[in-house]
Amino acid sequence: MRGRSVPVLKKYAFSQTIRGQLRRFFSNGFETSSRPEIFDRGLKRKQRDRAAWLMTPEDPFVDAVAENMLDRLEDCKRTFPTALCLGGSLEAIRRLLRGRGSVEKLTLMDSSYDMVKFCKEAEPNFANDGVETSFLVGDEEFLPIKENSVDLVISCLGLHWTNDLPGAMIQSRLALKPDGLFLAAILGGETLKELRVACTVAQIEREGGISPRLSPLAQVRDAGNLLTRAGFALPSVDADQYTIRYDSALELIEHLRAMGENNALLQRNNILKRETALATAAIYQSMFGAEDGTVPATFQVIYMTGWRAHHSQQKAKERGSATISFKDVQNQFGTSS
Repeated sequence: MRGRSVPVLKKYAFSQTIRGQLRRFFSNGFETSSRPEIFDRGLKRKQRDRAAWLMTPEDPFVDAVAENMLDRLEDCKRTFPTALCLGGSLEAIRRLLRGRGSVEKLTLMDSSYDMVKFCKEAEPNFANDGVETSFLVGDEEFLPIKENSVDLVISCLGLHWTNDLPGAMIQSRLALKPDGLFLAAILGGETLKELRVACTVAQIEREGGISPRLSPLAQVRDAGNLLTRAGFALPSVDADQYTIRYDSALELIEHLRAMGENNALLQRNNILKRETALATAAIYQSMFGAEDGTVPATFQVIYMTGWRAHHSQQKAKERGSATISFKDVQNQFGTSS
């Protein structure tokens, strides 16, 4: 990566969990059966199983995103004794935590058994950092976590594969204690824009039409609405863009596989013709290749921060409660030329 223009677990048993809370929440005029099904979650779990064997240790892109998230955590002037890390880049978050947030107990959760096993096998490397770590196989869409049980929920590059992102965020909020922090990073809509163009052109040329090959992703403008809809207080959203250069489009595809970011759309075409794949690589090189033969890939990362409501948090004044108008301020200080 060049700059920043830039490889015995227990199933959790429970009775009174957030899943039950959500059933009651949605039973009032909204049925969970209407939840959209965009992604094949079973396939995504298999892809993450494979990624646990393919992933590169200390992937520069993944590490950069994890560091950015943990810097935000470090900026918070409070401690988070109990934390839950959901899916995505679990290993990077655990490796780079290094005391930030004063986390004492950390639960690493993923839908992939092999990914959780990978993290558990790496845990002896962090034995001296004072964090008590537990491991859990579970689904982000149905959190097996009790309400009001953790101080921090963090997810690095994982939640964009959920079918019901608002629902997953609502469950995360319910898992938090009052004044608990939700911190997430997801891939945004500008991600892999070069590959989208090349793939579309190749399919039209070779097959006479297009089929979905890349996942739909949220836009920056949607992220704030998601936080508000999920009921978080003090929502904050920002985005960063990373440009990674690869020797070829095929190397990019291998990197995506190693991150578990393969296509998992339910409506996907399971067959990719060889000539279409080769045409995609050739078009990618032709349209976006640099003089040194490398090709760029854009990754847009959207960072979302929200808090579970608490009486100590600052609140906006009620509408109409102002005691001075902007017109009075203008009259007092004049207008700038």
